[in-house]
Amino acid sequence: MIVNHTSSGWLIITQRSHALLSAQICAQWKKDKQPDRWIDTLMATAEHDDANNELEKQDILEENGTPKNYRKNSFDKGYCDKLLNMAMTRGRYITLLISRHIQFLYGDERNAKSYCKGLQKLESSWLKEANCTRDEINKSYKLLEFCDAFSLLICENVIQPEERKIEISNGPDGKPYQVFLRKGEGLIVSPWPFEVENFTVYYETRLLQQLSFKSASVFKKAFHSVPVNMCKMLISKR
Repeated sequence: MIVNHTSSGWLIITQRSHALLSAQICAQWKKDKQPDRWIDTLMATAEHDDANNELEKQDILEENGTPKNYRKNSFDKGYCDKLLNMAMTRGRYITLLISRHIQFLYGDERNAKSYCKGLQKLESSWLKEANCTRDEINKSYKLLEFCDAFSLLICENVIQPEERKIEISNGPDGKPYQVFLRKGEGLIVSPWPFEVENFTVYYETRLLQQLSFKSASVFKKAFHSVPVNMCKMLISKR
């Protein structure tokens, strides 16, 4: 889960809510720049965190009882296996994209290297089964990664005030994209990679005023007890 410390308490966004926001961004991509396997790419973007359901996990608190931010999570073979198995029952193209995402996240971790090498060895057979090329997967994954990065910037509330630009990521075209917040007008993206000149995205947050929790079950009970706040953000060309 994405955990933001505020003056009012912990602002929580679930991983799956963040992934849905990623898909909302992806859905607006310019039609003539969309990958050939467009629906597969969009589905993978929406599902890239589907195995990460915080309410099914026990390891969601720090030692001091505070909610654990997703950045503190390291490679977990069981989690990766579950994510891949879910992708495999959807389709091989999506499996390839999820495999790439696992490698992107954990490829530099020592205890994940053999796992990631195993995924790389499987890629050739998966490409044949998906009837696609490595270049197609590269393009689709770069779009997924871009939308994931943009969603995280929004969810982590790291976009700077006073129109200070921050880089999102390189897009599938290799170009770097930037975003800044214009007061009263939402987020401005440059260069503009989307089909329409502006669109609105939505994501859910929960505010927990309690700062620490005795156990995961106590945290989950508190999580369920607070109201959902629906946030929206306008994303514009100018």
